[in-house]
Amino acid sequence: MGRLLTRLFFVVALPVVLVAVWWAASDGSTDPFWPPLRTILDTFPDVWTADRLRTDVVPSILRLLGGYASAAVVGVALGTVIGSYRRVRAVCEPVLEFLRAVPPPVLVPVIMLFAGIGDTMKIVVIASGCVWPILLNTVEGVRAVDSVMLETARSYGVTGIARLRHLVLRSASPQIVAGLRQALSIGIILMVISEMFTANNGIGYTVVQFQRSFAVPDMWTGILVLGLLGFLLSVVFRLVERRVLGWYHGLRATTRRP
Repeated sequence: MGRLLTRLFFVVALPVVLVAVWWAASDGSTDPFWPPLRTILDTFPDVWTADRLRTDVVPSILRLLGGYASAAVVGVALGTVIGSYRRVRAVCEPVLEFLRAVPPPVLVPVIMLFAGIGDTMKIVVIASGCVWPILLNTVEGVRAVDSVMLETARSYGVTGIARLRHLVLRSASPQIVAGLRQALSIGIILMVISEMFTANNGIGYTVVQFQRSFAVPDMWTGILVLGLLGFLLSVVFRLVERRVLGWYHGLRATTRRP
């Protein structure tokens, strides 16, 4: 119980300190572009009503999940193939390094030409950025699978799908999850960027509209919504990670004991 309270204190302490500093630094501000935090918080419930959450926040989350899920499937599948076969890896690595170096926001105009300006374009933009950390971490995770374990599995006749599921993916899962964690933050950024191009709803679109109409406190509330969304998604991801990698965290805890 004491350890839980200590951990909760450290989790909550920094956000409380940051909010207090922001409150004190902005209190009494007359700068139209830097309103007091008090004003922003007073404006928040008037702006983000249930109707706006339904029309702007929900579509953004659905686009994010669509692009993120697509990137996860493609990244893990291709990463497993590339990581498993040395010749495939030798052929693909130069191309992957080239494509990875291209910033996804630069591809938005190109993707718009082929996918239009609807939700498909936004999902493709999110997936195009999220796929790289997942793909590269999967490749490295699969490459790092213990060769002794691979030979043992082969000796016992564990091949095909069983070998892939119970040995390769399970051994690579810590690095795959690390790639998924990195991709989540990238996905949120690309979700906002994609909605700033020819959108008619979404959090990014709403923030831009507030900025163009000089509704500065409303614009700041949109930034707070993005921060809260990122925090909630991070909490959900950690819960899923603990469940999926429970064996890994348990193994590490065991090896750390004297």
